[in-house]
Amino acid sequence: MSDLETLLEQIRTCRICRDRPEGLSLPHEPRPVLQAAKGARLLIAGQAPGTRVHESGQPFTDPSGERLREWMGVDKETFYDASRIAIVPMGFCFPGQDKRGGDLPPRPECAGAWRSRVMRQLETVELVLVIGQYAQAWHLGALRKRTLTETVFNWREPFETLTPRALPLPHPSWRNNTWLSNNPWFERDVIPILQREVTRLTES
Repeated sequence: MSDLETLLEQIRTCRICRDRPEGLSLPHEPRPVLQAAKGARLLIAGQAPGTRVHESGQPFTDPSGERLREWMGVDKETFYDASRIAIVPMGFCFPGQDKRGGDLPPRPECAGAWRSRVMRQLETVELVLVIGQYAQAWHLGALRKRTLTETVFNWREPFETLTPRALPLPHPSWRNNTWLSNNPWFERDVIPILQREVTRLTES
């Protein structure tokens, strides 16, 4: 068993958000969800699983996943091939919902305990798709702007300067339909670059 496989096994049995939480304990049984394998050249760094992903145990098995695959221009077979695409969210478990029915932020325990260790094992990753503000805060550091819109609009800076390169994206949730309508430059300018890079990294 490789070091990465051992680490993934440890993550999938992790219960720190329930047993040793930072603040309130996770209100349900943890079910860490991620995919990774040696050789992956593309990494999707998202937020945290939602209710459907918590039930399925597979990343992005929801309408957000359908939109993300459309943005990327890939089919499910490619998307779920861990040797080509790693999917490592900021929080591995569904964090629960707030009083309005929205998902809570990713659990803080995950990134502190696991993220740097996982990133060190993903040595072949050339591009990180950085989805949402929590992932952007971790991966972009000082290159993250004041708002998500500014961060995504200035995508060229992390794309051209970081190693591995990073491409900030909004979350593909239906909750962002208004954002997409108000920012047509995203689909016009960013999506073609995203699809070009995804094709290059998954088909070559």
